[in-house]
Amino acid sequence: MSSKEIIFLVEEDPEGGYNARALGNSIFTEGDDIDELKQNIKEALHCHFDKPENIPPIIRLHIVKEEVVTL
Repeated sequence: MSSKEIIFLVEEDPEGGYNARALGNSIFTEGDDIDELKQNIKEALHCHFDKPENIPPIIRLHIVKEEVVTL
């Protein structure tokens, strides 16, 4: 039986765009913007799982944004 959801950690790439990696699975992808990233995540899931029914129906994105504040 497959999991009900999969979680991706999304980070801004210093050179532009976004990188995403699945927690607990070896799935990595990227996109120039969030919409492209979402589409690339769906495509990566279809490549990673051998059967469509094994793909978790919920894709959760944890978007991390790092900012540096100086005094």
